Amino acid sequence: MKREANKEPIYLDHNATTPVDPRVLEAMLPFFTEVFGNPSSVEHVHGNRARAAVEAARVQIAEALGARQNEIVLTGSCTEANNIAIIGAARARPERKHLITSAIEHPAVVEPMRELEREGFEVTIVGVDQQGRVSPSDVAAAIRDDTSLVSIMGANNEVGTIQPIAEIGAVCEERGVLFHSDLAQVLVHRRVDVMAEHIHLASISGHKAYGPKGVGALYVRSRSPRARLVPVSFGGGQERGLRSGTMNVPLIVGLGAALDIAGREGTTDDARLRGLCDKFVHEVTSAIAGVSFNGHPSERIAGNVSLSIAGVEPLALMHRLNSVASFSASSACATDKVKTSPVLLAMFGDTPRARQAFRVSPGRFSTAEQMAQFTIALIEAVEELRRFAA
Repeated sequence: MKREANKEPIYLDHNATTPVDPRVLEAMLPFFTEVFGNPSSVEHVHGNRARAAVEAARVQIAEALGARQNEIVLTGSCTEANNIAIIGAARARPERKHLITSAIEHPAVVEPMRELEREGFEVTIVGVDQQGRVSPSDVAAAIRDDTSLVSIMGANNEVGTIQPIAEIGAVCEERGVLFHSDLAQVLVHRRVDVMAEHIHLASISGHKAYGPKGVGALYVRSRSPRARLVPVSFGGGQERGLRSGTMNVPLIVGLGAALDIAGREGTTDDARLRGLCDKFVHEVTSAIAGVSFNGHPSERIAGNVSLSIAGVEPLALMHRLNSVASFSASSACATDKVKTSPVLLAMFGDTPRARQAFRVSPGRFSTAEQMAQFTIALIEAVEELRRFAA
C-alpha cells in the first residue's frame, strides 16, 4: 500500500520522542518574548516573574512524582539528570565502590556507570528474563556491604516492559542502598509515588511526555533515607549547586505543563492506545506467520509494540515503508555494520529473534485510521520481502 505523493508519513515512533502538545506550546510561548527575565535575577520584577514561572513548574513536576517542591532539580535533559544522579551519588560515598544496574538500561545510565568503572568503582550488571523483566531477588542477591547505588529503569523504551521498581526499591531501602530509576518512559502514562515506591533518585524527560526537547528533571530524596549528591559540573550554583547554568524558563514551563496534562489524561490515553496496539498485533499475527511478540504481555507501557518477524530484516522493512510511516528498528546502524540492540541481546541472545526486532509506538494523536493504513502496508511489505527472498 503506497501513500499519496508528498503526504507526510504516519508518525509511529513516540517512544523515541513525542510531538509537543499544542497546550504545552501555548503555555511556553509567553516566556520566549513577554516574560524573558533571568530567574536568578530576583532583585527586579522581570527576574521575579521568570522565577515564579519556574517555581510553578517545579510544583507540577513534584506533583507528578509525589515529591516535595524542594526535591526537584531542573536539568537540560534526562541524560543530564542520570549523570548527576549516578555519578553524584557514587562520588558522595567513595568508601562504597560497588554499583548495580541492569542489562537493558539506556546509554544515559550505562555510560556514567562505565565512567565510574574507570574511576575504580565496580559495576554488577543484573540480567533479565525473556520478557525483559529484572527480578527483585536478583538485585537483592547482587547487593554487597559496599554497594552504594542501584539504577533500574522504570520501563524499557524498546520492548515496553515495566520493571517492578517498587519491589526493587524496597529491597534497596532495606539494605541501606540508594535506588535510582530512569522514569523517561513512565510519567506520560501515570503518576509515581516516590515514597511508596521506595525511589530515592529519579530522572525525568520532557520530550517523552509531549513536552519540549532539551529539558528534564531529577528527583533527589530529602527525607529519610536522604540521597546525598556531589556536583558533577560547576558554575553559578543554580539548583542547589547540582546543576549550574541559567535556567531555560520556556522549556521548564513546558515540562511542567506536559506532566500536568499527563497526570490528568494518562489513564484515558493509555486505554485508547492499548486498544490500538491490541488490534494491530491481532491483525498482524493473524495475517503473517512467524511473528513473535517481544516484552511482557501485560506489564508494559501502552503504545509500545515490539515484534520480530521470521525471515524479515527490520531495516529492510523500514526502508520499504519509509514513505508510509516512521517507526524504529531495534538495532543501531553505523557506517559499516548493523549492531543488534543490547536490550534484545539480553533477552534472547544473539538470535534471529533479537536481530529481527522492530518497534511500533503510536501516541496521543495517532488515529485508528492511521494504524489501519500502517497495518495493511506492513502486511503487504512483509509478503513482498518474503517473496523476493524465496
